[in-house]
Amino acid sequence: MVFINIDIRQSIKNNFKESNEEEIRTSIEESLKDNDELALPGLGVFFEILWKHSTTDEQNNIVDKIKRNLN
Repeated sequence: MVFINIDIRQSIKNNFKESNEEEIRTSIEESLKDNDELALPGLGVFFEILWKHSTTDEQNNIVDKIKRNLN
């Protein structure tokens, strides 16, 4: 059995580092529209970047939006 060590975070960041805002938006929207399960790790990396670079107020707003829309 062969194990491959892949840094998913770094791979996704590298894949998008030359992308413009429209390309990133299109990737997100298409992943959500297509209900693409394989895109979830990439969306998670985008969320991690968003979270880490948000103020406490922005994080509270994100959590509030998530909570309100879980039902």
